[in-house]
Amino acid sequence: MSHEHPLPEALLAELATFDTPTICNALEVIDPAYRYHGFNTEPLRCIYPDLPPIVGYARTGTIRAVQPTRWSDAKQKEVRLKWYEYVDEGGPRPSIVVLQDLDGDRAGFGSFWGEVNSHVHRGLGARGVITNGSIRDIPQNASNFQMLAGSVMPSHAHVHVVDVGVPVSIAGMAVQPGDLLHADQHGAVVIPPEYAAQIPAVVAKLTAKEQVVIHAAKQPGFNWQVLKQAFQKSADIH
Repeated sequence: MSHEHPLPEALLAELATFDTPTICNALEVIDPAYRYHGFNTEPLRCIYPDLPPIVGYARTGTIRAVQPTRWSDAKQKEVRLKWYEYVDEGGPRPSIVVLQDLDGDRAGFGSFWGEVNSHVHRGLGARGVITNGSIRDIPQNASNFQMLAGSVMPSHAHVHVVDVGVPVSIAGMAVQPGDLLHADQHGAVVIPPEYAAQIPAVVAKLTAKEQVVIHAAKQPGFNWQVLKQAFQKSADIH
């Protein structure tokens, strides 16, 4: 994704009216290869399932928490400020933070995400975070800031930023800095920018096809023969 050529805001707003499974459905129609990649394939816990879908450009980074960093206090502060500068200025807005915990089987040992960081990142233009690490401070976190995480834990332990603006992998989903992301209570998916403008029309057709079957299923006397007819009517929609 080129920082110089973000997609129109109206298109991003339209994409945010669809849930993430619908986005996945549309991408599978546009390019069947997207049945196999581009979305999380391992569970993520949605902390605020009642929030609407979010769409934004990836700000990526990595963290660790099990062991303290060997950096000096000054170096740690420098790296943390570099991270915040990147979130603020590292690409178009809105953004979604994608933060990979590098602690392997112990990912989530310490939480980077809580009351302070959720407010800071929302203030810097982020709509939410996707991480295999942990979050905490559930009641106190910034409002309208979505969190998809591997776990909920009580301590920040030795959490520290390791790398800024690097390729990451979260729950089986590979993300490059600047990728366009869509996320909601179901999970997340990377939207190739060349496909984004096609999605609304594909969704409209898929919705029309589905509604034929759903409408039939709600009628009195519904049986497998009626279902067969509904499937045919659905297939006739092009």
